[in-house]
Amino acid sequence: MLRIKKLDIFIVKSFMMLFVGTFFICLFIFMMQFLWRYVDELVGKGLEMSVMAQFFFYSALTLVPVSLPLAVLLASLITFGNFGERYELLAMKAAGISLLKIMRPLVFFVCGLVGISFYFQNVVGPIAQAKLGTLILSMKQKSPELDIPEGVFYSEIPDYNLKIAKKNRKTGMLYDVLIYDLKEGFEKARVIYADSGRLEMTADKQHLWLHLYSGDLFENLKAQSMKSQNVPYRRESFREKHTIIEFDSDFNMVDGDIMGRQSSAKDMAQLQSSIDSMKVLGDSIGRQYYKEVAEGNFRASYGLTKEDTAKIEKADIQEYNVDSLYEVSPLMQKQKVISSAVSRAENMASDLTFKSYTMETNDYAIRKHKTEWHKKITISLSCLLFFFIGAPLGGIIRKGGLGMPVIVSVLVFIIYYIIDNTGYKMARDGKWIVWMGMWTSSAVLAPLGIFLTYKSNKDSVVLNADAYINWFKKVLGIRSVRHLFKKEVIINDPDYERIPSDLESLTAECRAYITKNRLTKAPNYFKLWMSTEKDDEVMAINEKLEVLVEEMSNTKSATLIGALNNYPVIPVSAHIRPFHIYWLNLVAGIIFPVGLFFYFRIWAFRIRLDKDMERIIKNNEQVQFIIQKINK
Repeated sequence: MLRIKKLDIFIVKSFMMLFVGTFFICLFIFMMQFLWRYVDELVGKGLEMSVMAQFFFYSALTLVPVSLPLAVLLASLITFGNFGERYELLAMKAAGISLLKIMRPLVFFVCGLVGISFYFQNVVGPIAQAKLGTLILSMKQKSPELDIPEGVFYSEIPDYNLKIAKKNRKTGMLYDVLIYDLKEGFEKARVIYADSGRLEMTADKQHLWLHLYSGDLFENLKAQSMKSQNVPYRRESFREKHTIIEFDSDFNMVDGDIMGRQSSAKDMAQLQSSIDSMKVLGDSIGRQYYKEVAEGNFRASYGLTKEDTAKIEKADIQEYNVDSLYEVSPLMQKQKVISSAVSRAENMASDLTFKSYTMETNDYAIRKHKTEWHKKITISLSCLLFFFIGAPLGGIIRKGGLGMPVIVSVLVFIIYYIIDNTGYKMARDGKWIVWMGMWTSSAVLAPLGIFLTYKSNKDSVVLNADAYINWFKKVLGIRSVRHLFKKEVIINDPDYERIPSDLESLTAECRAYITKNRLTKAPNYFKLWMSTEKDDEVMAINEKLEVLVEEMSNTKSATLIGALNNYPVIPVSAHIRPFHIYWLNLVAGIIFPVGLFFYFRIWAFRIRLDKDMERIIKNNEQVQFIIQKINK
């Protein structure tokens, strides 16, 4: 029976406190990134606070599904990192609770988040996307706030370019005003220069009231062209001049139906309905194009008259050579034929290009809707996938706080984003199948989550650098050395009476092994991969050596400890075969470049083993000499 335990409440509470904080942090970061994309549409438009509030509200709603996966990843990593750092995870496991049982209450919680994310994707998201898209489009069409800079031309007023030398912000007066009136086109531009002026907004905010003082107006009486030498113009001097300029500064919302037809503004049912409709439309267009081809719309039309047809039937021509006919034709006829052929080819190419564009546009829209359909599921499931990555990873790293977990979370999310974005673009552009492109990121993350959960549940050292360093040393054949130190507490002293005889026996075994195996000789390439026998002699020598070293490490003599560190660490199987599995050895031998690498590696280890045996013999003599001094 499933019961809620105090431990489950503790785990959920620890996770919830971090999740709420990380969620709002992630949402804030994504909103800042989103705001940066549309900063040009917001700055200098004089937008009201209500409009800005709507912008931030709808953008936050659309970014909730994207923020949830990263928040889950970060919160789970920090939570289990804190458990590991404070040894709470160790205490739970010591009490017989496996990692999966520890994660169980959070799995149910994250499944709830998956449902919430899907609800936002399928219900709230489309409405918010439509509202946000309409709002952004309206902001783009909003006229900028009137703020004319000094010394540069200002072109934000439609059909006018203004330049002022100086302005008084307190009184609103403009000085040395130069205006280009382009309402009737550049050729009939009117140029106005005034000593001073003022620009005011009318009460209805639909027009600008321009007041100019002490100036001149220049206007061409006819359009000026590049070839014109002298163009009559009109000059008008004035003491005061007042002009009304159309300038709509109000914020007007555009029609929301424009954005409602976008794929991002539809739920899954609407997306599927649109996909079916576009498929039917594409099929009908394709059948129509096929019908046009089948009925001969693209066949050549020679424009033969009745007389030409009668002549052809009378001549009873069975076959003819087109090239020969072309060669004997007059020059004018050749030019006419070539011109006609080129014209027909261009017309057909243009028609086919238009038809292909129509079909490609429809196919692109279908793929766009399909990717959006899959996206609503994949983003929701990514919360669960990120949890099964973050929780075991936190248990492995065992570092809490905002240091290492943040770095790891960002790296994982960047990898996910790159894979997901690449798959999305490939699916949208038709280079990959839609479902394959949209589910690639999930297919990559799922095995990673399973692997990390398995390793963390087994307390594996998957992120222990020493394990990988030792593996590389083993592959590359880098020798390991002994690091023995003098012990502070010794329970049993070495048996100095017996050890010399054991060393003599070990020396004899090493010499016998060297004589018998001739290790410096190159091994047989074919027999090397077929053999399944173990080198029991080396294993026995190594075991005897390790027992003696372990016993003598209890000595109080620093000289003897130094001599023990000179004993080599013997790899007991590296000189025989690369793998313990028989068929892997056969495969390595058959693949010649790989087999050649391992062959020379084994030969090198055989030579090293020969030197190690000589080194053991020599070091035995030194150790025996030291023991003799100790016994005296």
